[in-house]
This record gives sequence, structure tokens and C-alpha cells, in this order.
Amino acid sequence: MTTPSTPRIAILGMAIESSQYAQHRAGYRDFVVREGDDVVGWYPFLAPGSELRDSAQWLGVFAARSIPGGPVLRAVYDDFKARMLRGLTELGPATLDAVYLEVHGAMSVDGMDDAEGDLVAAIRELVGPRPLLAAPMDLHGNVSERFALAVDLPTCFRMAPHEDSWETRERSARTLLAWLRRDDRPRRAWVRVPILLPGEKTSTRVEPARSLYARIPEVEALEGVTDAGIWIGYAWADEPRCHATVLVSGDDPAVLGPAAEGLARSLWDARDEFAFVGPPGSLDDGVARALQHRASGGGRPYVISDSGDNPGAGGSGDVTWTLHRLLSKPELTGEDAPVTYVASIFDQPAIDEIFALPSGAPVDVTAGARVDGRVSPPVRITGQLVGRYDGDPAAGRIAVVRHGGLRIVVTEFRKAFHATDDFAAIDLDPALADIIVTKIGYLEPTLYAVAQGWTLALTPGPVDQDLERLGHHRIERPMHPYDTFTDRPALTARML
Repeated sequence: MTTPSTPRIAILGMAIESSQYAQHRAGYRDFVVREGDDVVGWYPFLAPGSELRDSAQWLGVFAARSIPGGPVLRAVYDDFKARMLRGLTELGPATLDAVYLEVHGAMSVDGMDDAEGDLVAAIRELVGPRPLLAAPMDLHGNVSERFALAVDLPTCFRMAPHEDSWETRERSARTLLAWLRRDDRPRRAWVRVPILLPGEKTSTRVEPARSLYARIPEVEALEGVTDAGIWIGYAWADEPRCHATVLVSGDDPAVLGPAAEGLARSLWDARDEFAFVGPPGSLDDGVARALQHRASGGGRPYVISDSGDNPGAGGSGDVTWTLHRLLSKPELTGEDAPVTYVASIFDQPAIDEIFALPSGAPVDVTAGARVDGRVSPPVRITGQLVGRYDGDPAAGRIAVVRHGGLRIVVTEFRKAFHATDDFAAIDLDPALADIIVTKIGYLEPTLYAVAQGWTLALTPGPVDQDLERLGHHRIERPMHPYDTFTDRPALTARML
């Protein structure tokens, strides 16, 4: 049970990963908002009666989370920030011992640089210098110096895909409590590493990231070290803070600095070894490989990542480039063609038209490219309505249209079809698909588990894997892989 001397810890935050190359803008509907006790209840390790729950007074303030997308509308960010600061004020900043901050690290806001830096600076100004600030983050976040100065205990995921996301949040909470019991403040060694790579080249499933992240527990075990992290950064934003970062926290600067610099050098020295986590190729390559896989008796399904418009990395979700090309392939559109799930295009007017039809009716609608039409125009979808579904928390209404072998998924709102359950919920059993084409990069765990083969299709879109094609011009140069380095950069730790 808590006592009057138990630490008071406020929980708040705003989390989204934002591609600045997406035409989508994140508004109120994109965020799931929690306030008060609902904020605390979101964390399974803070369940009533749990050790961590009873170790502190966890005070839910305000938390907003969204799937990745485009930059946040400035008015939405300003509103959410004001609600966080107002909630902290109502709690009484002078009575708080700590703030536990739920952020991603790659949020972009219209008209701003370093949105998370702005948020934590405002929180620090309000609560003052005494409370500790902890922030569990995505390893694809960007850690600016401004952010690192304001947050005492940042940490990040150590796996991509992020199968350790809850473990990281719990580790952060335990570390925060340990420092509160010490009645002391940690130091941080921060190193900027001039590398900018997409997540699909830095997955911890493969080398060199697997070995790099495997070194973190060794560093963390050093006397005087509390936590170590490698933020590989977020490549689809164009801000000065977009780069890799190493940050080591603890109480002994004589250990922290060399430890951070050692990790930074290891990351730098491995820079040319990073390669795509899955077999890359064009969309045509992926289709050809899938058909060959089927012809040779390979099992179901073969998965093709439509990586350029991956909502899980910030894609708009209604780019039509891939669907246009799939519809033009007779080997996929004939009646005896392999069963191919295609997910997805969102378009509310198209859904309105489709839902006005009876089940089984012929469909003829134009969809997609209403938000992001720079890559390709809207697509005409014809076929038979074979499924209608309502009430999905993210997608709203969903329709499935059969066009030859294609089963085309059209949604009312943005949704990432990244798990087998996403397909099963609309009666598309992954085990019955010859091919699944979905807007994703590296495969998330359940799709990875069922895929009998896959291609990372290097398609165009807001999260194009060809970074040079996007045209970054505001990142700090020189930067690998854009520039040639004749010598290793200094990689000197700054003690904070």
C-alpha cells in the first residue's frame, strides 16, 4: 500500500511517428486519448495490487497515441500540450517527485522543429528542476540535445520489430523508482552519430543491428551505469535532429562517457554493413517471386511488403501506386488467379458508395489518392462485394472487393494491416491466401511467423526506402550515407 511518503509520479505524453513526406495530417481522430485513471490503467505492469503500482502514487494526467502518419496539425498539438500542462498544474508541480513521459521520439508538428524537445522543455519549465523525468521511447526516435538536457532518464526499445515495447516501459518505471529512492540525479553521456538509415535496414533480426543491440546489457552492467540506448533515428523527417544517437545514463561520468563513445564507434564502424532485413526488389520482382513460389509448391502465404506507403512508418495510407499495377496484371486478375489479399486503401466517399450496395453486388468505384495523390492518381476498383464490416476502432467501415484473384480491402479511415488478426477479422484467413500484399516494411511478428516467403517491395511513397529520392535538405551534413567521410567523426560524448 502507498503511504504519504510514497513518490508522486505524473504520467502524461503524446506519441506518434510522423513522416514529413506524407500529405496526411494527424488530427483529433487519429489519436486515442486517455485521461486520469485511464492513463494509469493502460500499463499492464501498473495493474492494481502489482508491486510497481504500490510503489508510488501513479497520477494519470493526459496521454494521446496515434499510429504513425503525417505531421500533427499545430492546433491539435497546442491543445494536447496545454491539456498536459494544465493537468500538471492541477496536481501541484511542487508536490511531484517525477514525471513518466510517454513519447515516441519522431513526432513532427506543422511549423515546428523538434516537437518532443518543445514538449519536454515546457514540462520541465512548469515542474521545475527537482522532479525526475523518465521517457521510454522508440529506437526510431530522434534525441536532440534539447530533449536530452530536459529528460533525466531516457531509454529506448532494443528490438525492431518492437517486441520489447512493454518490457522497455516497465524497465523505465523501475529505473525511475530506483533513482527516486537514491534521492539523487543521474548524469547522461549524449553522442550524436551522423547516420540516417531507414528502419528496414536496421532491424535487430539481422546483423549488424542484432550484435550492436546485444552489447547494451554489457554496457548497462558496468559499475556506474544505469541505462544505455542506441537510437537509430527516424529517416522520413527532415529536421536537424534527424540522426542516430547513443545515450548512456548513470552516476559516474568517468564511465558514462567512454561507454557511450564506445557504442557510438561500434555503430559508426558498422555503417556500411546495414542492409535490408528482407529480400528487397521491385513490386514486379515480388509478384514474380510469389508466382514462382506457388508454382514450385511453396506453402501459403507469400507476403509482399508495399513499403513506400507503410502506415506503420508514417505512410499516408491511400497511395494507389501498387494497386494500379496489381490490377494491370492478368496473372492476378483472372478468375483462376492465385488468391491475393491487397491491404489497403482508405476512402470515405468510396466506402459510402460501397455500403449502399447489397452484399454480392457488383462494385465500380474510384478510390484512393484523396490525401496523397502525388505518386499516382485515384484507382478504379471494379468487382464483386464479398465482405462488409463495421465498427473497427481504426478503420471504421471496411469492404472487401473481389476482382479476379485479388481481394481488395477498402477502409473508411487509415488502418495498418500488420497482423494476421487484422485479416482474420474481415474473414481473410492468411492461411488461405497465396499472396498477401500489405502496406508494411519489415514484417511484424505474426505475419513474419506465417510467411512462407516474402519480398520487401521498394515502392514509392511517403516512406520511400530510397531516402535520396525524397530530397532531405535540412539535416545536418555531412551525414552517412549521403556524404563520404575520409575519417571517423569525433563521436565525442557530451556530459549532461
